[in-house]
Amino acid sequence: MLRCFVSRCFLTNPVAGQTRKMSGGSLAGSQSSLSGKVAIVTASTDGIGLAAAQALGQRGAHVVVSSRRQSNVDKAVELLQSEKIQVTGTTCNVGKSEDRERLVNMTVEHCGGIDILVSNAAVNPFFGNIMDSTEAVWDKILDVNVKAAFLMTQLVVPHMEKRGGGSVVFVSSVAGYQPMQALGPYSVSKTALLGLTRALAPELAQSHIRVNCVAPGVIKTRFSQALWQDEDIVDEFKKQLSIKRLPSTSFLGVGEPEEIGGVIAFLCSKDASYITGETITVTGGMSCRL
Repeated sequence: MLRCFVSRCFLTNPVAGQTRKMSGGSLAGSQSSLSGKVAIVTASTDGIGLAAAQALGQRGAHVVVSSRRQSNVDKAVELLQSEKIQVTGTTCNVGKSEDRERLVNMTVEHCGGIDILVSNAAVNPFFGNIMDSTEAVWDKILDVNVKAAFLMTQLVVPHMEKRGGGSVVFVSSVAGYQPMQALGPYSVSKTALLGLTRALAPELAQSHIRVNCVAPGVIKTRFSQALWQDEDIVDEFKKQLSIKRLPSTSFLGVGEPEEIGGVIAFLCSKDASYITGETITVTGGMSCRL
């Protein structure tokens, strides 16, 4: 009976049969575990995206950063270069097909291929009662937060296959599990990424490509400024946190971008070679499962 159960698990496990390709690595070598890899990180000139680029670069990857504004790209490239990280930067609005294609083509031309995609780009043009949201709001949020995430993946997969495999990480949110009041459409888009992760993982495992997701809690970034600048919202979140921090060590007790960047880098490394189709919540202990 047990033998039959184990057999069924391996037959349905998207990673089964991929162990030799996806395994390897050690914690001791984690600081150089991504040497020779090329990583595209979207929306990566500040916040979680920049922290992910730093974490990947510190582990040896050549990172390709992007943003809609050239001035932001220039600042990020300068910062990463000062940290001795191999970096290429370009402008990109992931909501535009021509920009997505140009980002991928430029990466292949300049770096020789693609091993990692961190899909971090997101928008939230609406704050309020979900019943007051318009069709234009939904179109904008779903186009960038969900559709562009998939279409970027679709573009990079052939290049990952040429390299023998790769890793895709979507950046979702605690709101994907526990919708936030006044952020209804955004929360729905982040829930969609959880499903996209599960849908892609078994299919892409055949190409030795792992697909995972990170769901951050409240993180001190410019993007989430409306949340952590509201004392009432922060107080409510802090009640749900298991990890308590002193004001001297953390702004208002919320998370920091580098705490997400490190998790993303882990998921892209050989240390996570047996992980696919999963979402790691990084929330300070906040209860947030569907």
